[in-house]
Amino acid sequence: MEFQIQNIRILVIEDDLAVARSLHDGLVKEGYSVQICDSGTKGFEAAQQTQPHLIILDIRLPDGLGFDFCKQMRKAGLYQPILVLTVRDEPIDKVLALEIGADDYMTKPYNPKELNARIRALLRRAYGEFSSTESKLIFVGDLIIDVLKATVSRDQTVINLTPTEYRLFVHMAKHPGQVFSRTQLISSIRDYESEEVNDSQTITVYIRRLREKLEYDPAHPKLILTVPGIGYRLSINPNSH
Repeated sequence: MEFQIQNIRILVIEDDLAVARSLHDGLVKEGYSVQICDSGTKGFEAAQQTQPHLIILDIRLPDGLGFDFCKQMRKAGLYQPILVLTVRDEPIDKVLALEIGADDYMTKPYNPKELNARIRALLRRAYGEFSSTESKLIFVGDLIIDVLKATVSRDQTVINLTPTEYRLFVHMAKHPGQVFSRTQLISSIRDYESEEVNDSQTITVYIRRLREKLEYDPAHPKLILTVPGIGYRLSINPNSH
């Protein structure tokens, strides 16, 4: 079941009026429903109230850094895709954005076609790819992946994963024991060519975040194992505790 663009709501948190108007007009032309907020506080409130399908977030906002608002959203249980759009192009900023829960990072000035491609990729990843008319469960130790609901749970408690984290974990869960290089893993979560953070940095961030959420002891992982010099693999028989 493919998502319908006309039903997709996008929240843009951007204080630059010209950029906000450009984003609004371009996204509406593509068929999306768009809401604009000119501050992080307003954006956070709107995200909670309207539950948009995707959020485009600027870093430099009049009332704080987008990084902080992204982190605030994740802590509040808002797990829709977040695309950071900013003039800042430092590698450390890109890594930080991924560390705190963003799903993608683009710099201004942006190419409208590339932005639209990335938005569609994030939406497919979050809402389209795993839609199905049949229930399907994947068991990984004491974790249960419900492909129909796109959830990961343990002891009947759902573990909140971002769409990118979920996609990466499902990919590994479908091939337990298989060793994946970082290049192979980045390919499994990207639907377009990207020049953002290099593969090693990006995957390292996602693996760390998955371990923090899924491992009993993230410092001594038993589920997602590092294969020195190659990449990572998912343990076939992870220890429960």
